[in-house]
Amino acid sequence: MSMAFSPFLLPNFSPLSTASAKHIDSSSYPSSLPSFSFLQLYKTNSNKREFPVPKVASIPYQPINVDYLEEEFSGHGVIFKGIGDSCVAKMELENGSKAIMMLPSGLITSYKASMWHGGTVELLQASVSESEEKNEGAAAAAAGVAIQGGVSLAFDCVSEDEQVSWSPTNWALHDIRGNPQQEIQVQLISTDSEDKVEIKYVITLKEDVLVSELVVSNSKSSSLQLTGSILSHLTVSSPDATYAVGLERSDFFSRLPILSSFGIIPPDFGLKNESQISKLWQQMAQKAFMPGWGPKTQNDDGNEAERNQRENEEAMEGEEDDNYKHLRDQMSRIYTSAPTDFTIIDRGRRNSVIVGRDGFDELYMFSPGSSHEDYGKYSYICVGQSAVLKPVIVGPNESWRGGQRLYNPNL
Repeated sequence: MSMAFSPFLLPNFSPLSTASAKHIDSSSYPSSLPSFSFLQLYKTNSNKREFPVPKVASIPYQPINVDYLEEEFSGHGVIFKGIGDSCVAKMELENGSKAIMMLPSGLITSYKASMWHGGTVELLQASVSESEEKNEGAAAAAAGVAIQGGVSLAFDCVSEDEQVSWSPTNWALHDIRGNPQQEIQVQLISTDSEDKVEIKYVITLKEDVLVSELVVSNSKSSSLQLTGSILSHLTVSSPDATYAVGLERSDFFSRLPILSSFGIIPPDFGLKNESQISKLWQQMAQKAFMPGWGPKTQNDDGNEAERNQRENEEAMEGEEDDNYKHLRDQMSRIYTSAPTDFTIIDRGRRNSVIVGRDGFDELYMFSPGSSHEDYGKYSYICVGQSAVLKPVIVGPNESWRGGQRLYNPNL
């Protein structure tokens, strides 16, 4: 079943046709990849809010009750609209700042920041292409379309003794707070199948900043290990006109790109020979878009450890020698000593974004290079607050919080 694309997902965006969309989609991978499931927000006759929390092991395919969401969360500056069996939540402040998020995936597809001249400017890059029903999976955010880019979570969570059955793209709406005059906060929640690991995803829209926070609470008797990144695709005129300011003397490792359900990676990125092509596709297949999804065996653990050791040995280590780093060349790096705040400047659009992080020790940065069309699908820089080289450890009965700030200095 196909469905017409809704401009509500990405305002002022022209969707790509299937023929023109040259992105890596789920049709290129084995059929055993994890499927994308939906949850239902049920209507209740009680005044008490009862929100079903998704548990990865047992979620039935159910549509989201948009009418219920509108009734329950009215007055906070959030509008809901159904798209197939999922929906989008549009947050808007009175100063003009807007953000659009999809449920249940938690993917933020748009952030329009208010500017000094009275208008708004889109800060995120996202692409939409038609999706056949048979290929609907983690990359299909709504019936009939596949969406990539924006702000998304690419994390894996394991305990000392087992894999945690949790997905970073399947959330229940927990609460909405705030008002259109000051700030709007949307809280999503998810637990593992045993209700011993609770993870909240909190998105806050303020007049001059969009904040994405992850809160992990561990009620297990063993520690949790969280690996991955918050990925943000910042739209630019071209990487050739884009600079990163403030990273001088930061140590980094050059590694393969972080793969996720919603990531945008050019098909020709870094593929200079057959061995690199084979390695990248092998990594995609093994991690199934998200490392660690599905049950693990002892052999899997051994293979994963061996693979990580091999990748660490092959990673190129260096130190950033330029405080005004030109991002025109292809690059995929993890900075291990970057400042908590730095600036992305796009001289083509005459725009800048200050990127900040909290709780994470690493900064991931990806540039697709400048060989692509200006203002096109690959006109973006991906930044991520990450825990890839150094995972986050959450001890028994402890909580951890980490997040990212996209600050607009042009208001």
